[in-house]
This record gives sequence, structure tokens and C-alpha cells, in this order.
Amino acid sequence: MKTITTLLTLSVLFVAASSLSAATAKSYQVTGPVLAVGSSSITVQKGTEKWEISADAKTLGTVKVGDKVTVYYTMVAKSVEVKPAADSSAAKAAAPSSIKSTKN
Repeated sequence: MKTITTLLTLSVLFVAASSLSAATAKSYQVTGPVLAVGSSSITVQKGTEKWEISADAKTLGTVKVGDKVTVYYTMVAKSVEVKPAADSSAAKAAAPSSIKSTKN
């Protein structure tokens, strides 16, 4: 459950996603009662899971604890860190093979 909360908190950029890439990002939704409202997030109960989603004051409006809401959101990567695989066939293909040199 904590993993889902962390993933959603890090992945969901409500304002940025809606203003910068809403046309390309897939939309999702979660419906349930509001458990908590902060200055930059909302926590919604969905079944046995708690979903914490980033949002701004404009998006949250007059939402209060106990309200039943449907939150529409997108997941947008903030950055991507690439670490090559240790056993990469592409890396092996690019590496020079052992060549024996003979001198006369």
C-alpha cells in the first residue's frame, strides 16, 4: 500500500500534466471518500487502498474530508535515469573482439 502511495505521489503531476502534456498522457481516475486534504495533495480511499495524489489549491477547490470525489489524473515522468544492463547483447556486439596479432 505504501508503494502505491509513493508511486502515485511521485508519478502524478496534476497541474503540470494537465497543462503541458494532457493531450499525450493517458488519463486515469480514482473514486472514493476523501481521507485527507493538504495544500499540495489529496488522499482518497479506494477499497482497502489509500491513494495520495499531488494537486494544487486551484485543483482541490473546496474539497473536504468525507466528500466522495472522483479524481482524474495522468502519470508523467519527471526524469529518466538510464543505467545500461550488465549483460547487454548490444554492448557485447559493440565491444571489440579478441584479435590475435601476428608480427613477422
